[in-house]
Amino acid sequence: MTYIIAEPCVDVLDKACIEECPVDCIYEGNRMLYIHPDECVDCGACEPVCPVEAIFYEDDVPEQWKDYTGANYEFFEDLGSPVSRATRSPTTSPNASSNSNAAASGTR
Repeated sequence: MTYIIAEPCVDVLDKACIEECPVDCIYEGNRMLYIHPDECVDCGACEPVCPVEAIFYEDDVPEQWKDYTGANYEFFEDLGSPVSRATRSPTTSPNASSNSNAAASGTR
């Protein structure tokens, strides 16, 4: 289980959650932020600082935003785990743009 960032983050990209995350598992896509499911330690530090209330524990994602759970996992498929920010960024992934657009549109 992990935390998921859903629709309220699309085109907002507030980075308060990145600042709060103790393990640096939140990455920026083209239109929203994503939490790496293998790096997240489920501490929940990101959830209360999100100004648009877009972060949910995976089991608690509201029904209307359930597609963001799959989109979050898909964003990281090409990157594998663990991800080193120093060597590769999700925004440079060949599929980062298409995955970000899929999440932003609520599709997979």
